[in-house]
Amino acid sequence: MTHSLSTVRQMWQLLEPVHATLYYAPEAFEEAAALGYATDGRWPSYFAYRAAPLGPVGPQLANALFYSFSPRMVEHHIAPAWPTAAPGQVLEARSTAVDRALRKLLGGRIGSPELREAAELARRAAESADTAGRPMAAANAALPWPAEPHMVLWQAATILREHRGDGHIAALQAHGLGPAESLVSHTAVGAAPQEVFSSRQWTDEEWTTARERLAARGLVEADGRATDKGFRVRTSVERLTDELAAAPWAALGSDKTARLAELLLPPVLDIVGAGLLPTQSTLGIGMEYDYERAGTDGPEAG
Repeated sequence: MTHSLSTVRQMWQLLEPVHATLYYAPEAFEEAAALGYATDGRWPSYFAYRAAPLGPVGPQLANALFYSFSPRMVEHHIAPAWPTAAPGQVLEARSTAVDRALRKLLGGRIGSPELREAAELARRAAESADTAGRPMAAANAALPWPAEPHMVLWQAATILREHRGDGHIAALQAHGLGPAESLVSHTAVGAAPQEVFSSRQWTDEEWTTARERLAARGLVEADGRATDKGFRVRTSVERLTDELAAAPWAALGSDKTARLAELLLPPVLDIVGAGLLPTQSTLGIGMEYDYERAGTDGPEAG
Protein backbone atom coordinates (compact mmCIF):
# COMPACT_ATOMS: atom_id res chain seq x y z
CA MET A 1 0.00 0.00 0.00
CA THR A 2 2.80 2.44 0.91
CA HIS A 3 4.57 1.87 -2.42
CA SER A 4 1.26 2.26 -4.26
CA LEU A 5 0.51 5.56 -2.53
CA SER A 6 4.01 6.86 -3.26
CA THR A 7 3.30 6.16 -6.93
CA VAL A 8 0.00 8.04 -6.70
CA ARG A 9 1.83 11.01 -5.26
CA GLN A 10 4.57 10.78 -7.89
CA MET A 11 2.00 10.89 -10.69
CA TRP A 12 0.41 14.00 -9.19
CA GLN A 13 3.80 15.70 -8.98
CA LEU A 14 4.52 14.85 -12.61
CA LEU A 15 1.14 15.95 -13.98
CA GLU A 16 0.70 19.12 -11.93
CA PRO A 17 3.24 21.17 -13.95
CA VAL A 18 1.46 20.18 -17.18
CA HIS A 19 -1.86 21.44 -15.84
CA ALA A 20 -0.40 24.53 -14.15
CA THR A 21 1.06 25.81 -17.43
CA LEU A 22 -2.33 27.45 -18.04
CA TYR A 23 -1.97 29.76 -15.06
CA TYR A 24 1.55 31.03 -15.72
CA ALA A 25 2.32 30.97 -19.45
CA PRO A 26 2.46 34.36 -21.21
CA GLU A 27 0.12 32.98 -23.86
CA ALA A 28 -2.55 32.45 -21.20
CA PHE A 29 -2.38 36.09 -20.15
CA GLU A 30 -2.50 37.22 -23.78
CA GLU A 31 -5.64 35.22 -24.47
CA ALA A 32 -7.24 36.43 -21.23
CA ALA A 33 -6.43 40.05 -22.08
CA ALA A 34 -8.08 39.59 -25.48
CA LEU A 35 -11.28 38.67 -23.65
CA GLY A 36 -11.06 41.73 -21.44
CA TYR A 37 -9.61 40.30 -18.21
CA ALA A 38 -7.06 42.24 -16.23
CA THR A 39 -3.61 40.69 -16.51
CA ASP A 40 -1.57 42.76 -14.08
CA GLY A 41 -1.86 39.73 -11.78
CA ARG A 42 -2.67 36.09 -12.42
CA TRP A 43 -5.88 35.77 -10.40
CA PRO A 44 -8.53 37.25 -12.75
CA SER A 45 -7.63 34.76 -15.48
CA TYR A 46 -6.96 31.94 -12.97
CA PHE A 47 -10.47 32.02 -11.56
CA ALA A 48 -12.08 32.41 -14.98
CA TYR A 49 -10.05 29.65 -16.62
CA ARG A 50 -10.46 27.19 -13.77
CA ALA A 51 -14.16 27.83 -13.15
CA ALA A 52 -15.26 27.99 -16.80
CA PRO A 53 -16.04 24.24 -17.13
CA LEU A 54 -18.65 24.69 -14.37
CA GLY A 55 -20.60 27.29 -16.33
CA PRO A 56 -21.49 30.78 -15.03
CA VAL A 57 -21.16 29.90 -11.34
CA GLY A 58 -21.58 32.56 -8.69
CA PRO A 59 -19.38 33.32 -5.69
CA GLN A 60 -21.22 31.02 -3.27
CA LEU A 61 -20.68 27.87 -5.33
CA ALA A 62 -17.19 28.95 -6.32
CA ASN A 63 -16.31 29.40 -2.65
CA ALA A 64 -17.34 25.82 -1.96
CA LEU A 65 -14.98 24.53 -4.65
CA PHE A 66 -12.04 26.96 -4.35
CA TYR A 67 -11.73 25.78 -0.79
CA SER A 68 -8.61 27.40 0.62
CA PHE A 69 -9.09 30.86 -0.89
CA SER A 70 -10.51 33.72 1.11
CA PRO A 71 -14.23 34.08 0.29
CA ARG A 72 -13.67 37.79 -0.36
CA MET A 73 -11.00 36.94 -2.91
CA VAL A 74 -13.23 34.43 -4.69
CA GLU A 75 -16.13 36.89 -4.85
CA HIS A 76 -13.86 39.68 -6.07
CA HIS A 77 -12.77 37.63 -9.08
CA ILE A 78 -15.83 35.49 -9.80
CA ALA A 79 -18.44 38.25 -9.68
CA PRO A 80 -17.04 40.07 -12.75
CA ALA A 81 -15.80 36.93 -14.53
CA TRP A 82 -18.86 36.11 -16.64
CA PRO A 83 -19.93 39.68 -17.44
CA THR A 84 -16.44 39.99 -18.94
CA ALA A 85 -16.71 36.82 -21.07
CA ALA A 86 -19.07 33.84 -21.23
CA PRO A 87 -17.72 30.50 -19.96
CA GLY A 88 -17.72 29.09 -23.49
CA GLN A 89 -15.50 31.92 -24.68
CA VAL A 90 -13.18 31.35 -21.74
CA LEU A 91 -12.93 27.64 -22.55
CA GLU A 92 -11.98 28.46 -26.14
CA ALA A 93 -9.38 30.94 -24.92
CA ARG A 94 -7.84 28.50 -22.46
CA SER A 95 -7.56 25.82 -25.16
CA THR A 96 -5.86 28.28 -27.48
CA ALA A 97 -3.57 29.42 -24.67
CA VAL A 98 -2.55 25.88 -23.69
CA ASP A 99 -1.99 24.89 -27.32
CA ARG A 100 0.25 27.89 -27.94
CA ALA A 101 2.11 27.51 -24.65
CA LEU A 102 2.82 23.80 -24.96
CA ARG A 103 3.93 24.12 -28.58
CA LYS A 104 6.48 26.68 -27.45
CA LEU A 105 7.56 24.81 -24.32
CA LEU A 106 7.79 21.32 -25.81
CA GLY A 107 9.12 22.25 -29.24
CA GLY A 108 10.11 19.14 -31.19
CA ARG A 109 8.31 16.83 -28.77
CA ILE A 110 5.00 17.98 -30.23
CA GLY A 111 3.68 15.17 -32.40
CA SER A 112 6.38 12.71 -31.30
CA PRO A 113 5.50 9.04 -30.72
CA GLU A 114 6.49 9.39 -27.07
CA LEU A 115 4.16 12.32 -26.46
CA ARG A 116 1.35 10.53 -28.28
CA GLU A 117 1.85 7.44 -26.12
CA ALA A 118 1.91 9.56 -22.95
CA ALA A 119 -1.32 11.27 -23.99
CA GLU A 120 -3.03 7.95 -24.65
CA LEU A 121 -2.02 6.52 -21.28
CA ALA A 122 -2.97 9.67 -19.39
CA ARG A 123 -6.34 9.72 -21.13
CA ARG A 124 -6.99 6.11 -20.13
CA ALA A 125 -6.27 6.99 -16.51
CA ALA A 126 -8.46 10.11 -16.66
CA GLU A 127 -11.36 8.29 -18.28
CA SER A 128 -11.30 5.69 -15.48
CA ALA A 129 -11.62 8.37 -12.77
CA ASP A 130 -14.94 8.15 -10.94
CA THR A 131 -16.25 11.71 -10.75
CA ALA A 132 -19.19 11.04 -8.41
CA GLY A 133 -19.01 13.65 -5.67
CA ARG A 134 -16.14 15.42 -7.46
CA PRO A 135 -17.61 18.47 -9.22
CA MET A 136 -14.39 20.00 -10.55
CA ALA A 137 -13.26 16.72 -12.05
CA ALA A 138 -16.73 16.01 -13.45
CA ALA A 139 -16.97 19.41 -15.13
CA ASN A 140 -13.66 18.92 -16.92
CA ALA A 141 -14.39 15.30 -17.77
CA ALA A 142 -17.61 16.40 -19.50
CA LEU A 143 -15.68 18.51 -22.02
CA PRO A 144 -14.95 17.00 -25.45
CA TRP A 145 -11.50 15.54 -25.95
CA PRO A 146 -9.21 17.49 -28.28
CA ALA A 147 -7.45 15.83 -31.19
CA GLU A 148 -3.81 16.84 -30.72
CA PRO A 149 -1.79 14.65 -28.32
CA HIS A 150 -0.34 17.56 -26.33
CA MET A 151 -3.86 18.86 -25.75
CA VAL A 152 -5.10 15.40 -24.80
CA LEU A 153 -2.28 15.19 -22.28
CA TRP A 154 -3.20 18.58 -20.82
CA GLN A 155 -6.88 17.70 -20.52
CA ALA A 156 -6.10 14.36 -18.91
CA ALA A 157 -3.72 16.08 -16.47
CA THR A 158 -6.45 18.58 -15.66
CA ILE A 159 -9.12 15.95 -15.00
CA LEU A 160 -6.76 13.94 -12.80
CA ARG A 161 -5.58 17.06 -10.98
CA GLU A 162 -9.12 18.20 -10.22
CA HIS A 163 -10.11 14.63 -9.26
CA ARG A 164 -7.33 14.70 -6.69
CA GLY A 165 -8.25 18.21 -5.57
CA ASP A 166 -11.88 17.29 -4.98
CA GLY A 167 -10.69 14.35 -2.90
CA HIS A 168 -8.30 16.59 -0.98
CA ILE A 169 -11.17 18.83 0.10
CA ALA A 170 -13.03 15.76 1.33
CA ALA A 171 -9.93 14.66 3.27
CA LEU A 172 -9.54 18.09 4.88
CA GLN A 173 -13.17 18.16 5.93
CA ALA A 174 -12.97 14.62 7.27
CA HIS A 175 -10.19 15.82 9.58
CA GLY A 176 -12.03 18.95 10.66
CA LEU A 177 -9.77 21.38 8.80
CA GLY A 178 -11.64 24.37 7.41
CA PRO A 179 -10.36 26.56 4.57
CA ALA A 180 -8.02 28.79 6.58
CA GLU A 181 -7.05 25.94 8.92
CA SER A 182 -6.00 23.86 5.94
CA LEU A 183 -3.36 26.46 5.08
CA VAL A 184 -2.23 27.05 8.66
CA SER A 185 -1.76 23.31 9.19
CA HIS A 186 0.18 23.04 5.95
CA THR A 187 2.50 25.84 7.04
CA ALA A 188 2.83 24.25 10.48
CA VAL A 189 4.37 21.07 9.06
CA GLY A 190 6.79 23.00 6.86
CA ALA A 191 5.15 22.50 3.46
CA ALA A 192 5.63 26.20 2.66
CA PRO A 193 6.21 29.43 4.61
CA GLN A 194 3.22 31.50 5.67
CA GLU A 195 4.21 34.20 3.17
CA VAL A 196 3.60 31.78 0.29
CA PHE A 197 -0.01 31.39 1.40
CA SER A 198 -0.60 35.14 1.62
CA SER A 199 -1.74 34.98 -2.01
CA ARG A 200 -4.94 33.33 -0.74
CA GLN A 201 -5.71 36.68 0.94
CA TRP A 202 -6.75 35.65 4.44
CA THR A 203 -6.31 38.54 6.89
CA ASP A 204 -3.81 38.35 9.73
CA GLU A 205 -6.73 38.15 12.15
CA GLU A 206 -8.27 35.22 10.27
CA TRP A 207 -4.94 33.43 10.14
CA THR A 208 -4.39 33.94 13.87
CA THR A 209 -7.91 32.75 14.68
CA ALA A 210 -7.41 29.61 12.60
CA ARG A 211 -4.10 28.95 14.35
CA GLU A 212 -5.80 29.37 17.75
CA ARG A 213 -8.44 26.83 16.78
CA LEU A 214 -5.72 24.35 15.82
CA ALA A 215 -3.83 25.09 19.05
CA ALA A 216 -6.98 24.36 21.04
CA ARG A 217 -7.06 20.93 19.40
CA GLY A 218 -3.41 20.34 20.26
CA LEU A 219 -2.30 20.46 16.62
CA VAL A 220 0.06 23.46 16.72
CA GLU A 221 2.32 25.14 19.24
CA ALA A 222 1.89 28.77 20.21
CA ASP A 223 4.49 29.76 17.59
CA GLY A 224 2.56 27.95 14.85
CA ARG A 225 4.75 24.87 14.53
CA ALA A 226 2.96 21.56 14.35
CA THR A 227 2.84 19.37 17.42
CA ASP A 228 3.43 15.66 17.02
CA LYS A 229 -0.33 15.19 16.86
CA GLY A 230 -0.50 17.98 14.28
CA PHE A 231 2.03 16.13 12.10
CA ARG A 232 0.05 12.91 12.43
CA VAL A 233 -3.23 14.58 11.50
CA ARG A 234 -1.74 16.40 8.50
CA THR A 235 -0.04 13.19 7.39
CA SER A 236 -3.38 11.43 7.67
CA VAL A 237 -4.92 14.12 5.45
CA GLU A 238 -2.28 13.57 2.79
CA ARG A 239 -2.57 9.80 3.03
CA LEU A 240 -6.35 9.94 2.58
CA THR A 241 -5.90 12.35 -0.33
CA ASP A 242 -3.57 9.87 -2.04
CA GLU A 243 -5.92 6.97 -1.29
CA LEU A 244 -8.84 8.86 -2.85
CA ALA A 245 -6.69 9.64 -5.91
CA ALA A 246 -5.45 6.07 -6.40
CA ALA A 247 -8.26 4.49 -8.43
CA PRO A 248 -7.27 5.84 -11.89
CA TRP A 249 -3.73 4.49 -11.44
CA ALA A 250 -4.97 1.13 -10.21
CA ALA A 251 -7.16 0.97 -13.31
CA LEU A 252 -4.23 1.83 -15.59
CA GLY A 253 -2.06 -0.79 -13.91
CA SER A 254 1.43 -0.62 -12.45
CA ASP A 255 3.35 -1.28 -15.67
CA LYS A 256 1.50 1.33 -17.72
CA THR A 257 1.64 3.83 -14.88
CA ALA A 258 5.40 3.36 -14.65
CA ARG A 259 5.63 3.78 -18.42
CA LEU A 260 3.63 7.01 -18.26
CA ALA A 261 5.91 8.34 -15.52
CA GLU A 262 8.91 7.58 -17.73
CA LEU A 263 7.33 9.31 -20.72
CA LEU A 264 6.28 12.37 -18.71
CA LEU A 265 9.68 13.17 -17.28
CA PRO A 266 11.25 14.85 -20.38
CA PRO A 267 8.30 17.15 -21.20
CA VAL A 268 7.81 18.03 -17.53
CA LEU A 269 11.49 18.94 -17.27
CA ASP A 270 10.99 21.19 -20.32
CA ILE A 271 8.10 22.94 -18.57
CA VAL A 272 9.82 23.30 -15.22
CA GLY A 273 13.08 24.32 -16.86
CA ALA A 274 11.38 27.20 -18.64
CA GLY A 275 11.08 28.98 -15.29
CA LEU A 276 7.37 29.74 -15.61
CA LEU A 277 6.25 27.99 -12.44
CA PRO A 278 6.92 29.28 -8.91
CA THR A 279 9.79 27.68 -7.03
CA GLN A 280 7.56 27.21 -3.97
CA SER A 281 4.01 25.95 -4.36
CA THR A 282 1.02 26.28 -2.06
CA LEU A 283 0.30 22.64 -2.91
CA GLY A 284 3.25 21.29 -0.97
CA ILE A 285 4.74 19.47 -3.95
CA GLY A 286 7.99 17.87 -2.89
CA MET A 287 6.87 17.52 0.73
CA GLU A 288 7.46 13.97 1.92
CA TYR A 289 5.18 12.29 4.45
CA ASP A 290 5.79 9.17 6.50
CA TYR A 291 2.38 7.53 6.27
CA GLU A 292 3.21 5.17 9.11
CA ARG A 293 3.34 8.29 11.28
CA ALA A 294 -0.36 8.95 10.72
CA GLY A 295 -1.07 6.35 13.40
CA THR A 296 -4.63 6.48 14.66
CA ASP A 297 -5.10 10.21 14.04
CA GLY A 298 -7.35 9.60 11.06
CA PRO A 299 -10.64 11.23 10.04
CA GLU A 300 -12.08 10.64 13.48
CA ALA A 301 -9.45 12.92 14.98
CA GLY A 302 -10.63 16.27 16.21
